[in-house]
Amino acid sequence: MKPDRCSFCKGKLVEGKTEFVAKVGEQIIAIKDVSAYVCENCGEAYYAPEISRKIDIVMKKFHEFKLLLHPVAAGELSFDEIVA
Repeated sequence: MKPDRCSFCKGKLVEGKTEFVAKVGEQIIAIKDVSAYVCENCGEAYYAPEISRKIDIVMKKFHEFKLLLHPVAAGELSFDEIVA
């Protein structure tokens, strides 16, 4: 079910892409191009359950050191590259 409004600012949510960023200890992982419902006002992202499950898989691989990350700032990688 698609969420209606942002729970923070009550702005309208639209389908789009966002970046998922997480800090794990001293490391930061940024996953680009993640499908989400994004608030037009504040930019808060809401993920569908299937996207959240895929993010969980990526984070598990990250914790197990099973990802080959591009050597760029913050260990950034594309969501589409790793879940295809």
